[in-house]
Amino acid sequence: MLFKTITRVLLILVTCVYLISCDSENSKIIERIENKELDLSLMRFDREFATSDSLDLESLKIGYPFFFNSAVPDSLWYKKMKDTLQNEINEEVLKAFPDFDKEKQNIERFVKYLKFYFTAFKQPTIVTIAESVDYKNKVVTSDSLLVISLDNYLGREHRFYESFPDYIKHFQDKKYLISDVAGAYAKQATFTPLDRRFISYMVYHGKLLYFKDLVIPWENDAAKIHYTQEQLEWAKSNETKIWEFFIEKDYVFSTQADLKDRFINPAPFSKFYLELDNDSSPRIGQYIGWQIVRDFMKNNPEIEPNKLMLLDAQQIFKQSNYKP
Repeated sequence: MLFKTITRVLLILVTCVYLISCDSENSKIIERIENKELDLSLMRFDREFATSDSLDLESLKIGYPFFFNSAVPDSLWYKKMKDTLQNEINEEVLKAFPDFDKEKQNIERFVKYLKFYFTAFKQPTIVTIAESVDYKNKVVTSDSLLVISLDNYLGREHRFYESFPDYIKHFQDKKYLISDVAGAYAKQATFTPLDRRFISYMVYHGKLLYFKDLVIPWENDAAKIHYTQEQLEWAKSNETKIWEFFIEKDYVFSTQADLKDRFINPAPFSKFYLELDNDSSPRIGQYIGWQIVRDFMKNNPEIEPNKLMLLDAQQIFKQSNYKP
């Protein structure tokens, strides 16, 4: 009995030492990343276009050649400069973002982590625009540019979004801007599922969210997945029951076409076809996939993040030993 007690105490002490060692190593990594000097270039096309007239068009073309296609006649740009709705969008964006200092600092911080974990990415130039409130294309990335459409971050109650469903309005807030930026880069780092199995879609979105764990670690989980705090708590509290439901219904490896719309795609809530639906968190399949990927990385700490993003969903699921 005494031997067993001593053994348990020793195991606890060893575990504590290991955890302290890991925390110390993580702190050193974070300190190294955070202390790196970085100053991204910022180009406020939205502001320059808003204060320009037809005489300034040539200088805009020189400053922003990537926005001007020779096939588009100047007359269309002149028309856009005088367009009432475009001018209203310009005014509202300038009111909401008189400067971009805080957002730029967050993006620079994000890029530090991005370059540490995913060295293949190049340091971008930030370009802000004000367009036609296209919420499906808030953030666009290329090898050298990070283009952010600020008209999509004016706050859920803004009149521009009156016709949007409530669950879409929820995304139209500047508090999600850095999460959207990280998400755009995450999609570049992995590939969309090659099969239609539900587990593949869950793990795909789990990868995107785990990517955010790495590159915007200061953001809370609710911001990463675009949940309210209440939605996040519901997902945490019901995780076991949700997984049991997926197992019971044979959904995990199913290719059933409607599962994406019910549990993955944007919607006001998840669709279990039960009384609890209206109270459920939306996109719950994404949340479950996130926990699967997190468990996989806990069990396989030797896997590099860039390799994780390219691994097959089935391998990740099997080696995650996911048991909520």
